[in-house]
Amino acid sequence: MKIFKKRTVADLAGHSLDGMAWRRFRRNPLSVASLVVIGLFALVAVLGYLITPDPTPFSNQQYLELATLKPGSKATFLYIDDSTAAKGRQTSLLRRMTKGEALPYTAVPIADYATRGDSLTVYPFNGDPYSVHRSEARVGQRTFILGSDAYGRDVLSMLMIGSRVSLSVGFIAILIALLVGITLGALAAYHGGWVDNVIMWLINVVWSIPTVLLVIAITFALGKGFWQIFVAVGLTMWVDIARVVRGEVLSIKEKEYIEATRALGYSTFRTIFRHILPNIAGAVVVVAASNFASAILLEAGLSFLGIGVQPPMPSWGMMVKDNYGYILLDSAYLALLPGLCIMIIVLAFMLLANGLRDALDIKR
Repeated sequence: MKIFKKRTVADLAGHSLDGMAWRRFRRNPLSVASLVVIGLFALVAVLGYLITPDPTPFSNQQYLELATLKPGSKATFLYIDDSTAAKGRQTSLLRRMTKGEALPYTAVPIADYATRGDSLTVYPFNGDPYSVHRSEARVGQRTFILGSDAYGRDVLSMLMIGSRVSLSVGFIAILIALLVGITLGALAAYHGGWVDNVIMWLINVVWSIPTVLLVIAITFALGKGFWQIFVAVGLTMWVDIARVVRGEVLSIKEKEYIEATRALGYSTFRTIFRHILPNIAGAVVVVAASNFASAILLEAGLSFLGIGVQPPMPSWGMMVKDNYGYILLDSAYLALLPGLCIMIIVLAFMLLANGLRDALDIKR
């Protein structure tokens, strides 16, 4: 006796996201490369302070004596044990990964040192030499792989934590946009009539306002901060999704299997979310991937303008703003590195969107 798996009406029509689409996606080297790049950035963002050279909160350990070091520069430090700082260290792995931890010592940059028996003679950058007992302090070297900024902060650590800001803003903003856009677009197309007219009027009003100006207005209304950026960007990106969903639902709602759901007495909610939306998932995924890149650019622009995430939290846009004056000097890398990160992640999401579009195109 054969056992049949229970299937919905939409299953009989066939979903857009299937094994064949995945095989077509894998045959596109640019799409696979973009997915790998996005995965690497996401891994760095998730691990956070566990892998940054500067594990302090916001990677904000400043050494003014070591300002604007070149990439690959080495610096000598005098490490003095600090029992007070050691007590404030985070013991939980999750808290250290998300919040960072206080260093169990005080690190002092020095120009040189000399060992004499049980004492260390330290030559600071400013001031007279002094001696400390070797049991109280030690000397070590640290390499600044990508150099340091004007405040002596490690640039690599700031870039790594900045990836967390950009990806989290894009991810949560897209979730908000998907929730609003799919709901309004599906309701407008399925019901039609005055519901469609009202929702389309709202879409056209939001569409007519420049995106950056709308984001700035919402940011001023909600205030500056990390979570406010999520809401501000998300509330401006749902229009594209709503228009795509409305167009797709209009072409599907007259299909035979949708007529069958009405004949069976299914509710509007069940018809839309179980039988219509699964069949337009491909188009929604492509628009979401493209809007993810736009969300990252918006966050970087807002941070550059000073109304995005606030110091000391590092952000790629804020790093460009703080260091764009060095572009004409010999430290142009301070502004070019975060700009390069923005370009790479945005290009990766755009290539991913193009790859998904080609893979989900049934005509191919």
